[in-house]
Amino acid sequence: MTTVVTLMTCHNRRETTTGCLRSLRGQNGPGVALRVVLTDDGSTDGTARAAQEVWPGIHVVRGDGSLFWARGMAVAEAAAPAYDFFLWLNDDVVLDDGALSQLLTTYRALAEVQEEVIVVGAVRDPSSGTVTYSGVRRNSRLHPMRFDPVVPGDTPVPADTMHGNVVLVPRSVVARVGPIDGGFGHGMADFDYGLRARALGVRIWVAPGTVGTCARNPAPAHADSSLPFRARWKLIRSPKGLPPGSWRRFTRRHAGPMWPVFWLLPYARLLIVPHARRRSRPCT
Repeated sequence: MTTVVTLMTCHNRRETTTGCLRSLRGQNGPGVALRVVLTDDGSTDGTARAAQEVWPGIHVVRGDGSLFWARGMAVAEAAAPAYDFFLWLNDDVVLDDGALSQLLTTYRALAEVQEEVIVVGAVRDPSSGTVTYSGVRRNSRLHPMRFDPVVPGDTPVPADTMHGNVVLVPRSVVARVGPIDGGFGHGMADFDYGLRARALGVRIWVAPGTVGTCARNPAPAHADSSLPFRARWKLIRSPKGLPPGSWRRFTRRHAGPMWPVFWLLPYARLLIVPHARRRSRPCT
């Protein structure tokens, strides 16, 4: 029996979370035992209770609202029972029928010829069908912090790292790479994990096609140059922006010897753009 433990984290979006859990039901298939560990990060809308109704036996770990994605996933991982695979799953994903089977089949085919493999499931927009989250590849040797999404094909496609929406990670990879880094405030922990894995020789592959739907998140609010600088500065430092501590952690690990430059760039742009806009105003 293959045991797959699904890791999720959520905060105050009960219908979204339970919709994801409903799509997970029936994914186990013959010879697969499927379990779920959910970090409920201080929800006040009854998410935890609703999740237990949808998935009896779910293991809910309670947070205080300060964990966000990275820490919430790290907490869920630490609370997981014995497993053969972790399935990272964002709670805003709705899986297609047979999604887990597709990921496991892809893994088994790849594992026959490669020692260590992570398999990423690409997801599409529920309306347009456009791929929203997938694996990614670095697109510049000069700027190691730039990535392009991987478009899934009819066969597995290699990637350098990945979005963490749907990711199948075998126990052997966790033993080599270690856990999700909860030292990140919210984002970047997924890209960090993939880059750490690649540095250790683990291959990352995007499974054929897409495995479910997930709408793209809105553009970061701090990118809105119409906002006053003070508001943008506050937003970029927030957990869902680009908090300096987390960004420093990421660039120091993955941007090479020039990491201080790449760490500083987003904050420098925040200063430059408003001034550039003021200079471009016509004289009156």
